[in-house]
Amino acid sequence: MNMLYTQLGRSGLSVSALCLGTMNFGPHTEEADAHKIMDQAHEAGLNFFDTANAYGGNDRRGWTEEIIGRWIAQGGGRRERTVLATKVYGNMTDWPNDSKLSALNIRRALDASLKRLQTDHIDLYQFHHVDRDTPWDEIWQAVDVAIQQGKILYAGSSNFAGWHIASAQEAAARRPVTGLVSEQSIYNLMERSVEREVIPAAQHYGLGLLPWSPLHGGLLGGVLQKQHDGVRRVEGRAAEALDQHHDAIAAFEAFAAGLGHAPGDVALAWLLHQPAVTAPIIGPRTASQLTAGLRALEISLDEAALATLDKIFPGPKTAPEDYAW
Repeated sequence: MNMLYTQLGRSGLSVSALCLGTMNFGPHTEEADAHKIMDQAHEAGLNFFDTANAYGGNDRRGWTEEIIGRWIAQGGGRRERTVLATKVYGNMTDWPNDSKLSALNIRRALDASLKRLQTDHIDLYQFHHVDRDTPWDEIWQAVDVAIQQGKILYAGSSNFAGWHIASAQEAAARRPVTGLVSEQSIYNLMERSVEREVIPAAQHYGLGLLPWSPLHGGLLGGVLQKQHDGVRRVEGRAAEALDQHHDAIAAFEAFAAGLGHAPGDVALAWLLHQPAVTAPIIGPRTASQLTAGLRALEISLDEAALATLDKIFPGPKTAPEDYAW
């Protein structure tokens, strides 16, 4: 399979059209299996890996970065061939200043991530959430220092509203510095809220969109057929969402079957056809799930197919037309 590559937003950085999410590494995927998945990703040409300092669970925050770090330490070009992205914001301890985006926490959290990941720099350092208590001038000053020290190359955001992106970029322009090159948001056929304001802001400021939860917690991965086959049980919020959207999900699974593809592959392929998207984030627990995710790269959806998917899962209009004239 020939991997597709694209630019990360307006930057000159080339990344694979799928991004390997690592949140399952540790809590759900054993370290040896995680290492195999990362090696398999490289073999497929996938060069873009995403993690976060808080991944690993409440009792073992940092665990996922440590697993990746031990993989990197094996050498063999693993670090050199990887565009490595991690995040900062979440609570690492109960002490003050061990969370959010103060200059102090950015400095400490970055050094801790570098140590766990066993590398001297992060390619894409992302703000995992907007910090309403820290001014952007302080954040960008801390980022400037880290860039000058060679510890990070690019900055990105995650879970930002459209006006947060605008605030960040306008503050960056005043310095002037590059600012954000990417935004990581939940985005899939069932959850299209970002089309209202986040995507227009990202496109205006030249940010690449990195969708997380591309299968909406598995509800777009053939959940009804899996229930029928007895290979999956849906509980809690997922069950409520399934009940609410049962007819649309059933129509989607039937449409995917008519195309001759698995529902999850079609859902990923739909994201790859969206102009704002740089790379959906896939989070495989197993090597077979990674193989399944790569199949989406081979699917081409024509205008009629895209129109049908829009009818099954209609999205919002761009603001303000979505709610006003």
